[in-house]
Amino acid sequence: MRYYFTISPDISPDRIAAWYIFNTWMQRHLGCSIRLELFHGFQPQREAIQKDQIDLIYANPFDASTLVREKGFIALAAPMGKSDEAIIATYQDAAWLCIEDLPGVCNVALTDTPDVNMISRIMLEPADIKPEDLQINQVDTPIIVAKQLLNKKVDIGFFLAEAYDHLSDVISADLRPLIRSEIHDIRHVLLSSPRMKEHHAGLCELLAGMSHNPKGQDILQNLGFIGWDMLQQEDAEFMIDLMDTLVS
Repeated sequence: MRYYFTISPDISPDRIAAWYIFNTWMQRHLGCSIRLELFHGFQPQREAIQKDQIDLIYANPFDASTLVREKGFIALAAPMGKSDEAIIATYQDAAWLCIEDLPGVCNVALTDTPDVNMISRIMLEPADIKPEDLQINQVDTPIIVAKQLLNKKVDIGFFLAEAYDHLSDVISADLRPLIRSEIHDIRHVLLSSPRMKEHHAGLCELLAGMSHNPKGQDILQNLGFIGWDMLQQEDAEFMIDLMDTLVS
């Protein structure tokens, strides 16, 4: 039987090769066939999920509710010490120094990263800026969000904090963060479908041991991780409940 593995479309392109290596390593140790399928956007990935075409997924937290509560996916692990935080930034010489200074109608550049966009919209609430007050310019990558700001085509940009922190010094020198979230409990998670149930125990053992052998450590480093936090199902349920609370 062949299984199908996918990763969240918001993963940085420079990490893709590492995920292929991880997949090859995982197949070798589990002794089964797993194909890594990439999707260019969340919508085609969600369509594949609805058609039960995905067996293992490193998922954006925004999609965890559908995967866990509708499709019966099991929480396996999350990257150790990493959470999905958002930054709202502007260009360096913008007149607004904090969120409350922003104009009532804002031009914003963002990517199709649902958890970041949700958190960022919540952080705009102190400025009494509602979703209908945002003029959206959706682009493909955080680099393009930054360029939109540098060219002053938009007032603010929404960034995954990790992506913002990895902008080059040349770019970040001309940008200025207005606010950064500190939620800590929202993060990407590795989830497995019921179809892979027979491999759950082996996969958990494999992930837990990655940081204890040289090859595993090398793969983790290339993924940008220091290790995996092994999860219980209630950990995923807690995160889903938290996100439901934030958007309600």
